[in-house]
Amino acid sequence: MADDKFPGWHGTTIIGVRKDGEVVVAGDGQVSLGQTVIKGSARKVRRISPGGFDVVCGFAGSTADAFTLLERLESKLEATPGQLARASVELAKDWRTDKYLQKLEAMLIVTDGKELLVITGAGDVLEPEHGIAAIGSGGNFALAAARGLIDQDLDAEAIARRAMEIASDICVYTNGNLTVEKIGE
Repeated sequence: MADDKFPGWHGTTIIGVRKDGEVVVAGDGQVSLGQTVIKGSARKVRRISPGGFDVVCGFAGSTADAFTLLERLESKLEATPGQLARASVELAKDWRTDKYLQKLEAMLIVTDGKELLVITGAGDVLEPEHGIAAIGSGGNFALAAARGLIDQDLDAEAIARRAMEIASDICVYTNGNLTVEKIGE
């Protein structure tokens, strides 16, 4: 198939919510090619434990690219145990400057329960405002929903689940098949 005729992959929606000492990362399972759902149960939220420190990661974009980035993040964390921000900045620097990594198309949300960060291929390591981060096809819908819910009497998991439900009602590239990982401070 010629590149100009490729309908384009659309991946998942990932949200990270921090509230009351707890951080939850949730992601849906839909992967679409153009207007066709290829898979509805992809698992794009994972827990890694480099150096004995738990880190929850969610990724949107190319799965192979994201796994490459997760492996790199894991090695950075093994070199700097318990220092998520430092490892994330090192990954972002490599991602921005390495000719091979520059071609990777994915974004990451990572948390160790203390920090919640978004890592991009543009060299960004962002700590989101309001304790909410969202990426992927329905990321803006999930972000808006979570921001509207953050002041309600709901815990981080309930906010993440409801925000993803709202996003899946709006975004055709997001479904309700969730993977949820929780980590506390």
